Amino acid sequence: MKKVTIDAETCIGCGACATSTTNIEMKEVDGSMKAVFKRTEIEDSELDEHKEAVDVCPVDAIKIEDK
Repeated sequence: MKKVTIDAETCIGCGACATSTTNIEMKEVDGSMKAVFKRTEIEDSELDEHKEAVDVCPVDAIKIEDK
């Protein structure tokens, strides 16, 4: 099991990560579009698609950690 987070202050709302996994949705946060995880805990079987989201993020706002 892994924990995934997106730093809302760093996120620029480009949406690139949302094309990598269905676990990310774009939402309005304080007047700006931001990426938000639907679930913050993921199974090991979901790791590859979430690593892709990390790789495509231009501002390194997404983190994956061991739970």
